[in-house]
Amino acid sequence: MLDIYKLGEDVLSEQTTKVTEFDSALKMLVDAMFETMDEAEGVGLAAPQVGVSKRLFVVDTHQNENERLCFINPEILETSPDLVHYEEGCLSIPGVYHDVERPSHVTVHAQDINGKAFTVKAEGLLARVIQHENDHLYGKLFIDRLEKDDRDLMVRLYERQEKNHGKGKKKRVRR
Repeated sequence: MLDIYKLGEDVLSEQTTKVTEFDSALKMLVDAMFETMDEAEGVGLAAPQVGVSKRLFVVDTHQNENERLCFINPEILETSPDLVHYEEGCLSIPGVYHDVERPSHVTVHAQDINGKAFTVKAEGLLARVIQHENDHLYGKLFIDRLEKDDRDLMVRLYERQEKNHGKGKKKRVRR
């Protein structure tokens, strides 16, 4: 299990560097990221969220067996022009959720754990998770996609929750 870094920690706002070594240390990191994501009941986890400033993230939407994927050095090649709203949360900002508008389809090119290139065309939840996790690689959180007032509200809700040590119910805001 790895520690999940939370809102306000520097590594979450930094751009990541390309993965160049496809070795046993990388495999151990990816395995630990999947374990951490599963334990936290998430559907995606980016390396910066565990304090590693590298261009990689893992995804498991639990919808299909083949959707347990590792994206190393991903590049989004194409997004659809049609946008959809969907409620998002983040393991680095636990307890707050908000609707976020994103393209409904995405095509991403990446490398797997062995460095082999692959391309995925995704839609629905998988497309959303890929875009959400890819944002982390550029130091962007889902709340950064919100209007300023909504973003400020999400930060205040998170800070209040942390101040109260997570007591009470999770805050969900839809606009």
